[in-house]
Amino acid sequence: MTKSGSAKGGKARAAALTPAQRSAIAKIAAEKRWAGDLPTADYEGSFKLGDAEISCAVLPDGSRVITQATFLRALGRSRSPKAGTGVLSTADELPIFLQAEALKPFISLEVRASTKPVFFYSKTGGRGVGYDARLLPQVAEVYLRFRDHFSNTGVPARYERLVAAADILMRGLANVGIIALVDEATGFQRDRASDALANILERFIAKELRPWVKTFPDQYYEELFRLRGLSFPEDTVKRPQYFGHLTNDIIYARLAPGVVDELKASTPKDPNGARKHHFHRRLTDDIGHPKLREHMASVLTAMQLSSDYDDFITKLDQVRPKYNETLEMSFDGSISGL
Repeated sequence: MTKSGSAKGGKARAAALTPAQRSAIAKIAAEKRWAGDLPTADYEGSFKLGDAEISCAVLPDGSRVITQATFLRALGRSRSPKAGTGVLSTADELPIFLQAEALKPFISLEVRASTKPVFFYSKTGGRGVGYDARLLPQVAEVYLRFRDHFSNTGVPARYERLVAAADILMRGLANVGIIALVDEATGFQRDRASDALANILERFIAKELRPWVKTFPDQYYEELFRLRGLSFPEDTVKRPQYFGHLTNDIIYARLAPGVVDELKASTPKDPNGARKHHFHRRLTDDIGHPKLREHMASVLTAMQLSSDYDDFITKLDQVRPKYNETLEMSFDGSISGL
């Protein structure tokens, strides 16, 4: 027998089962799932969507799930499947909220492929069953396509409440992504931001010092002297100490989030208060230095178009805003990061 023939035969046998038999089979399948190695939620929370309170979780692999019970409530269904029905109880292996025969013509292959239940443990050790969070708006769309089919005659009374719930869901999700809601509700958003920052710093900050090479062109200092209303010295090495603080703000604080703070943390000061090496020696060859050169080009252009320092900073803030809010303007420190 071919695979397609086997599949058809399996569906036919499943369709011939009584509700009690399907319930028993679903129970056995569920218990097998719980006997396996299942993940424990790293993050949990809830958020309001329309009239429904949606419980959600983020699993160790980053999967965002909505619990089965609140999934059903959000769609206007009962809180949970009837006792013993489990999560999959039809020949098509569709979840309870898509089992109605009237809905099946409106269920896309993409939605069918996304309806696999997710078994997991809550942070307190309880059993959790849910679905990929992205499935919620997709299922709501199934109900709305079903509604549109009856645009002339009206939706059958038994589906009116479900269609109304789906409409509320879609309205609630019109301007807010489901993934963002789950991340915010569970607290995963904060750690995700931390992870993103760590990745940025890893790309920009080298673990070992690079050899010193001239990185800041003379034109940068000529313009900085001019904008500060100072005469450019013959000995270009002699610069006001506070130029280091200005450069931190003009250059390093605008390269990427957290870069200037990481450079300060990884570059200790000597007993005299001066940095032991230049900040640019800590930048990576493949990301950090190319970004510095690119940024320097924008800085020089803004400098040339500016009449004084305040004018320059106004222009720079427009084209290359800084990532940290505090501008260090202490005038008693040593040259920093040059």
